[in-house]
Amino acid sequence: MGYVGLFIATFLAATVLPFSSEFVLIALVAAGSNPTVCLIIASLGNTIGGMSSYGIGRLGDYERISKWLRLNPDSIQRWEPKIDRYGHWLALLCWMPFIGDPIAVALGVFKTRCIPVLGLMLFGKFIRYFLLIYIQLKTL
Repeated sequence: MGYVGLFIATFLAATVLPFSSEFVLIALVAAGSNPTVCLIIASLGNTIGGMSSYGIGRLGDYERISKWLRLNPDSIQRWEPKIDRYGHWLALLCWMPFIGDPIAVALGVFKTRCIPVLGLMLFGKFIRYFLLIYIQLKTL
């Protein structure tokens, strides 16, 4: 599915669904797709997916979200002291496997400002995909 498939894969990987987009990105770059276009699409798709998790958190409360997402009820609440201390800077970590999605949801639950979260989330995800593409191109 090319670039559309990459966008869908990166979007889904940034939501609470268990999905990995790295293989799709690496396969496209290895197949000769434009690395710059892949970087832009992957960064945007993954950021939009992450912001959807943020939006879920923003719209609900952590007890209901914990039940809906089948999270430990204390998992989002545990983030409150970290968010109080670091605020929107935690969005830089939303690219990380396993903890990135709960961070995005927690940032939404605790009503962290949207624009800084968006910018820092995009930056973190851009750097992640940049490094993946760079390493892939060096091995070709």
